Amino acid sequence: MTVWVFVRHFLSDYSRNRVNLLLLVVVPVIFVGVVAGTLSDAAELLGGPGGPAVETAAAAWAAAFLAGIGMYFQTAATRDTDQRIVIAGLRPTRLVEARLLTGAGLACLGSAAALLTLLARTGIHSPTRVVGGTLMAAVIYVAIGAAVGAVVHNPVNGTVVILLVWILDVFLGPAMGAADRPGTRVLPMHFVTLWMIDLASGHSGRPGDAGLALVWTISAAGAACALMIARARPAHARPARLRPDSALAQILASVMAAWRDARRNPALWGLYLIIPVIFILLADAITPERPIFITVREQGRRLSEAYLMPDVHGATMAPIAVASLAALAGLFTLLDSRDGDGRAALAGMRTGALLTARLGVLAAAALLATAVSLAATATVFDAVQWTVYAGANLLIALTYGLVGALLAPLFGRVGGVFIAFLLPFLDIGVNQSPMLHPQPAAWARALPGYGGSRVLIDGALTRGFDETGSLLLALGWLAGLALLVAAIYRRSVAPSRTR
Repeated sequence: MTVWVFVRHFLSDYSRNRVNLLLLVVVPVIFVGVVAGTLSDAAELLGGPGGPAVETAAAAWAAAFLAGIGMYFQTAATRDTDQRIVIAGLRPTRLVEARLLTGAGLACLGSAAALLTLLARTGIHSPTRVVGGTLMAAVIYVAIGAAVGAVVHNPVNGTVVILLVWILDVFLGPAMGAADRPGTRVLPMHFVTLWMIDLASGHSGRPGDAGLALVWTISAAGAACALMIARARPAHARPARLRPDSALAQILASVMAAWRDARRNPALWGLYLIIPVIFILLADAITPERPIFITVREQGRRLSEAYLMPDVHGATMAPIAVASLAALAGLFTLLDSRDGDGRAALAGMRTGALLTARLGVLAAAALLATAVSLAATATVFDAVQWTVYAGANLLIALTYGLVGALLAPLFGRVGGVFIAFLLPFLDIGVNQSPMLHPQPAAWARALPGYGGSRVLIDGALTRGFDETGSLLLALGWLAGLALLVAAIYRRSVAPSRTR
């Protein structure tokens, strides 16, 4: 009985955040209703089945996304609370049981939302496979979210780890490429997707794809349970210290404090090194050697030129990687520091010094991700104008770092992670992609990534620089976002005046 009381309170806590309920609608609509057709076209380009198979698998992807991130914050953000409950006398196994049952509820909610969207869009042609596969994918990612939450307590690190697994799972999975790649068998949704879309792999052996999918589901849940039991043990927190000082010294002290905070998250910096390399090298490896026509500007004229797909794909994966990472870094750089910076400002620290330190860390993260992306890109692609190409990547990273900072006060942790991932994906990865659109649609020019993307393509593929207008537009976005971030930060951190 005690377990169900906790489950009811945990789910009530989840539902009190209206952003969570909104995302139960928005994420399936985007992945299943809006982007599925585009992903189907991309899958056909990459040698996958395309068509209804991708549209069906998109329901499992959306449910897994919702369940994984939702369960991560149910686990990581409640570590201290759960430890106090254990200290008060509740057995760790009972608490873990309540958390996992809550995760099962999140999996059912995410699956229901995704399946209803699929039903409205194309219908469900094989209910057993589609419903069962969607539920198994959601349960697997509930386990992944719980496991990451038990090990990785910093939200930046945790969300990036989950997103990395999910992105690799989707874009290297059998629905987006060949079903018989041996290296993709370790991906969590590999066998679930094969069984769900009725695509026989030929490498599943005696248990079959359905049996291996069930083994993945049960094993993931068991591993998550063991990690969460270990997580419930009480831990002692170390109090933090902040030293007030004079004007210039305050800036230096704020920068040092921000860097000390950043150094506590070595996994984050490791992911900044790993993710761009994986994105770019795998994009080059899985892209077929086919020509593709792209509209570029050369000497003031618009031309439709043919390029090899691996060159274009490798060049355009770098900005997607750096934009997503920068947006997440911007989100958590300001979100996690807001309360501490507010206390520091109340103690006498200048908000300008605190903001300078936070933006400095954000800029360094964007610069690191850009540098690693360029180094990885150089191994598979030779840009015509490296300086322009590199500058465009950095411009996109800084822009989306500021976008992520703006998401912090609006959406919080769970909602902010969704939006910080979706905006770069929809902007840079879909609407500005030259592989999917030879020329961006008119409305796509109003998105933050339009100017930087046009400059990037110009530097990657043409000999002369013809995108001055796009560069000015991108710089205007950057300046406007910086001013807006500064204004919101000062308002949220500056101590209130009382009589």
